[in-house]
Amino acid sequence: MLAAVARLVQLYEQLTPQHLDSLHLCYAPQAHFKDPFNDVRGVASIRQVFAHMFATLEAPRFTVTEQLVQGRQAFLAWEFHFRLRRWRADQPQCIRGGSLLRFDAQGLVQEHRDYWDTAEELYEKLPVLGVLMRGLRRAGAAPQAQA
Repeated sequence: MLAAVARLVQLYEQLTPQHLDSLHLCYAPQAHFKDPFNDVRGVASIRQVFAHMFATLEAPRFTVTEQLVQGRQAFLAWEFHFRLRRWRADQPQCIRGGSLLRFDAQGLVQEHRDYWDTAEELYEKLPVLGVLMRGLRRAGAAPQAQA
């Protein structure tokens, strides 16, 4: 599985619109992909998720920061760097998250589940919604211990 994980990491770290046709080299035909915004099945649908990413964001790129591989599953910690096209386009953004991956016997991804905090990593950075999200975070946080 190490070779399959390395192939997937290389694909993501070098992902461009031109590389989207290479997804079938890493994903099983009926692979399931889920993140906070998408829940799709099949390589064509996964390709569409990433095509949409390239169409709506400026300079999106992934950096894998950690890898844990056990049997036919892996967890990748990553950073997703991008700029928004319509709001603060000059300001780089970074989302930190992780992907839980399950591979089939041929080393292709069967299941891909992304985990990241949409509130902290995205919504809190937006003008109106950010105020609400930061307030909700403070209201739900445990009180600080006094030293």
